[in-house]
Amino acid sequence: MISHRQANAQRIAALDERAEALHLKRGMGIADARAMHPSIDVVEADPEADRRLLESLADWCDRYTPLVAIDAADGLFLDVTGCTHLFGGERAMLDDILSRFFHQGFDVRAGLAVTPGAAWAAARFSGDHIVPGGEEEALLAPLPLAALRIEPDIRASLESVGLRTAGAVMAAPRAPLARRFGRSLLLRLDQALGRLDEAVSPRLPVAPLSVERHLAEPIMLTDEIERLVKMLATTLK
Repeated sequence: MISHRQANAQRIAALDERAEALHLKRGMGIADARAMHPSIDVVEADPEADRRLLESLADWCDRYTPLVAIDAADGLFLDVTGCTHLFGGERAMLDDILSRFFHQGFDVRAGLAVTPGAAWAAARFSGDHIVPGGEEEALLAPLPLAALRIEPDIRASLESVGLRTAGAVMAAPRAPLARRFGRSLLLRLDQALGRLDEAVSPRLPVAPLSVERHLAEPIMLTDEIERLVKMLATTLK
């Protein structure tokens, strides 16, 4: 179990499955946790070491796509648009990522979707789930408000009026929601559902690769096109 200081108290920052089985949760005070289970092992968090590890994992993920972004302190976004066929399709690519992380000693969760918001929710609340395009609403509806990536104070305010799931928020009138809880709530909802674009900003610039060849006459035969493409691709090495 990992602890950190929050509001002048040591609290649980992260825990493994065995700790979860003891009904311990993130945010619980370490003193309360020790009172329940005196023998638990507690290690102080090292945010800088965690950051370096996450950056090294982001570098490793370049094998799948050059568009890798760090998500907060414990996640990565991979924009795999146009890349999945190189690994045998979406399911094969996701399985390969999970398998490689597992054999490196990491317990990870992944999700794949058209929108970053839906992929984030699938990874953290659905578990290794591929969300077909157009089914983002069905994925989100039963999930808790945290799946919308909204601030804790907004979640608490929504729960205080009986809106406890993403589906309940989606079913509520939009104008009153915006007035009472702010436009950031609708922004996150619309991003997850694909109504508004959300760009993933890669941590490293994408190398500008381009090559061209001017032809005296158009070519139409498949063999000629393939030879030209091979020749141009070779010059990019």
